[in-house]
Amino acid sequence: MSNSRDKEGIQVVMAVARRRRFSPQDKIEIVNKTRLYGNSVSSVAREHGIAPSVLFTWRKLMEQGELESVTSEEDVVAVSKMKEMQNRIKSLERILGRKTEEVEILKEAVRIAREKKLISQKPLLGVEGFE
Repeated sequence: MSNSRDKEGIQVVMAVARRRRFSPQDKIEIVNKTRLYGNSVSSVAREHGIAPSVLFTWRKLMEQGELESVTSEEDVVAVSKMKEMQNRIKSLERILGRKTEEVEILKEAVRIAREKKLISQKPLLGVEGFE
């Protein structure tokens, strides 16, 4: 980006700098350079023309495993969304457990009622696996 000043001291922007994009593999390689003996985050950032804060962010993401998940070409899910889905699964498992228990209780009640000849001995129509 080149700048020039006119007579009144107003700065005029002549060109716009483009934002560079790094692939996940490039990010991993750059972060790994910071871990080599003798390299500092600032020197590696300067070498690649990025801000040290960006490099620290990439390091944090890599430590959390988020940078590797991007390279595996899978969708990345927010932690809050994942916890929400885990809670939903637990809730559904509890409901399923209660319903399964209810079915077992009802089957036992039918068996006992048949033994005492309180209900018909004929198999229930439309119910598979139930005698």
